[in-house]
Amino acid sequence: MIDPDTELFARVVEAGSLSAAARALGISPAMVSKRIARLEARLGVRLLDRTTRRLEATARGAAFYRDMTAILTAMAEAEARVADRDHTPQGTLRVSAPTSFGRLHIAPHLKPFLDLYPRIELDLRLSDEFADMQREQIDLAIRITPAIGPGLEAHRLADSRRVLCASPAYLAEAGTPGTPEALTGHRLLAAAGQLPWRLTGPDGEQSRIEGASHVRTNSSEVPRELALSGVGIALRSLWDVGHHLADGSLVRVLPMYQGSTDVCIYAVHLRGRISSGADALLTYLGALWSRRAPWSTVPPKPGFSLPS
Repeated sequence: MIDPDTELFARVVEAGSLSAAARALGISPAMVSKRIARLEARLGVRLLDRTTRRLEATARGAAFYRDMTAILTAMAEAEARVADRDHTPQGTLRVSAPTSFGRLHIAPHLKPFLDLYPRIELDLRLSDEFADMQREQIDLAIRITPAIGPGLEAHRLADSRRVLCASPAYLAEAGTPGTPEALTGHRLLAAAGQLPWRLTGPDGEQSRIEGASHVRTNSSEVPRELALSGVGIALRSLWDVGHHLADGSLVRVLPMYQGSTDVCIYAVHLRGRISSGADALLTYLGALWSRRAPWSTVPPKPGFSLPS
């Protein structure tokens, strides 16, 4: 059983102040302070840095908090399983996803899931950075990546084919490159960290495209918008630009080449730990794309073709 002072410490960190934790727990701030001091004395370390303006966990306090919340979560899940509550997912479900993918392909499909599980309180966090799942207490994360890091369990949801594309107006002005090497003479568009590009050719040969983005940005969506407006050439996922390819606002560049094929869309969770809500969402998303993701079968616009 978790020591009550340890559980109190976790609540203080989450509340951000002694007084806020005291109000939530219905005890006095003085009592909260006394119990935290008792815990620090027992452990022999300072867990919190307290000033008149703010409260922050020390480095050791932050590590202790991560360990304790993991234990508290595991205990709650174990109790739920024993009580047979796992059959009705409920409570907070924290999910992270890439900004554009979450907006285009997760948010529009959430209503049936939320209707099916009305007791789930969904917290959907969209970011182009990978979340620290343990520190941020993320239950399930959607990641588009060639590899999954240690400590995580991955479930492949779909492919993420990436193609070179540009607007017809840009190609009319700048010309169409005939080889991967010719790309270096064009304006390339990519978010921070996305260059160099690694392309796979029809015979499996690899090309590495060096260069800098014509416009620097930390947003994964800006290069798509720049390509649509005629600024340059981008390497984009079909799930992101498929409908633009279908209506002709973007066209394929070097259609026999595509981005490295080892990039896939995964749902991941901490190894050996998945809440009932996360498991339900994982099953739901897997069913959405169980046969073939809709972006894999984009109808081609007359005048160009998508390779199989």
